Amino acid sequence: MTTLLRIDSSSRSAGSHSRDLGDTLEAQWLGRHPGSAVVRRDLAADPVRHITNLTIAGFYTPVEKHSPEIQRDIALSDLLIAELTAADALLVTAPMYNFSIPSALKAWIDHIVRINHTFSFDGTAFTGLVTGKPAYVVCAYGATGYNEGPLAAYDLLKSYLNLLFRFLGFTDVSFVAVEATTADAQTVAQNLAGARRLATSTIAA
Repeated sequence: MTTLLRIDSSSRSAGSHSRDLGDTLEAQWLGRHPGSAVVRRDLAADPVRHITNLTIAGFYTPVEKHSPEIQRDIALSDLLIAELTAADALLVTAPMYNFSIPSALKAWIDHIVRINHTFSFDGTAFTGLVTGKPAYVVCAYGATGYNEGPLAAYDLLKSYLNLLFRFLGFTDVSFVAVEATTADAQTVAQNLAGARRLATSTIAA
């Protein structure tokens, strides 16, 4: 049985275009992988706390020197990393907030980007340790022009997540985006329909 890890980060529990498009992609994944399990983390409904000084100390302290306090503090990081490494594929849904990712998603990232767990460093080069699985990223933009348009330079959402997941070892990172989600209803519907078609072909590939 294969497992899809789904991470939702929109602050909207209803009316979220990134979640809606994520549903389409998830359904396509399940259709391609019958009997698969989906592990979901809704970072708005169940926020991941920000890392602390103690968390950072735990990341860079040898395991044999972990105090009980450090062990308790990094237990969340251990859990989130275990979910990521156990999954066969990753699905992240993220709206653009102020040209970048939601802070809820950044909090999750800060827990899963961890030396000697999801990446290594030999003194010269970094090596990603999360390999052998695809990552699918759904992006939602309020305006239009971010994808190869006049606002492309402002798109720190896609560029950051692409860099991050490839740093961690993902070599197969696919993006499905919908733009102009604040436009009139007809435009939004048309753009979502096009994004759903892209989601279908992305999973089919």
